[in-house]
Amino acid sequence: MSSNTSTATAVVAHAANDLRVETIPVAAPASDEAQVAIAYGGICGSDLHYWSHGAAGESILKAPMVLGHEIVGTVTVAAADGSGPAAGTSVAVHPATPGGTGARYPLDRPNLSPGCTYLGSAARFPHTEGAFASTVNLPGRMLRELPAGLSLRDAALAEPAAVAWHAVSRAGEVAGKRVMVIGAGPIGALAVAVLRRAGAAEIIAVDMFDRPLEIAAAAGATETLKADDVEAIAAVEADVVIEASGNYRGLASAVRGAVRGGRIVMVGLLPSGEQPALISLAITRELELVGSFRFNDEIDDVLWALADGTLDVSAIVTHEFGVDDALEAFAVAKNSAESGKVLLRF
Repeated sequence: MSSNTSTATAVVAHAANDLRVETIPVAAPASDEAQVAIAYGGICGSDLHYWSHGAAGESILKAPMVLGHEIVGTVTVAAADGSGPAAGTSVAVHPATPGGTGARYPLDRPNLSPGCTYLGSAARFPHTEGAFASTVNLPGRMLRELPAGLSLRDAALAEPAAVAWHAVSRAGEVAGKRVMVIGAGPIGALAVAVLRRAGAAEIIAVDMFDRPLEIAAAAGATETLKADDVEAIAAVEADVVIEASGNYRGLASAVRGAVRGGRIVMVGLLPSGEQPALISLAITRELELVGSFRFNDEIDDVLWALADGTLDVSAIVTHEFGVDDALEAFAVAKNSAESGKVLLRF
């Protein structure tokens, strides 16, 4: 180990149901990397999947991997090549590294690049290490300086909020419209907050549990419905539906609850393989089913909207734990009936 190497406290998934808080080495940063002291990390559904199942969709854990891609922190050592912010700068992180594999994609939509990697992802081997660690080296291009007056704690939801912002942008114009959000977990609740900012006239949130619906109402939903109230959902006739449950039953509710000629944005990731769907209704009602995957530069818009107060996501964080209590934090985050976004503090 070179004299430049230090250590960090990290949250590492070893296998299904094997999550450890351990000390890992931190190498000297490469010339294009800044060293960042992480302040907060938000636990995402993919992190929970690696912990619970040893896999997230098609991405299977083949070796221990540091989790985490929703992070904010402070630059301690600026990138030697001059890219990225100076030491002392508070930053949010854009966790994607776009890349090609030869397959075609629209160049103005790098989120669709087939070789794209993401922090804390087992999609490739060796895995792309995440950033649930007290000190991490990150490429300067990933770092976004926080606007003046925006605290690290208030910026901690920038990455998932950018996912929600991208989904709402895929819906087209929402000002003055009736919008239904299926699934009021963190992404759904963040979509509610983004829709409120965008001027949606009505925002109806749907979930199986009371607590997420309370969070959605605090984030700006004008009405809430239980997911099993099939008649009420069908009666909504929403101009736009944001499907954020990642469940085929949620997608069925979206099809039933959309107005004829309406648009459904599918941001909740359904399991791989074939899924049952009400396609005949989608055809006869001329519904538009639109996918939404991650985001591009929306994180910049999110940071400014958080800073100027027009995007209020304060209701969505329900719990905060120190990194040493990561196992408890993951257990709380997994219980979607009782928690919204759960933050780790480093």
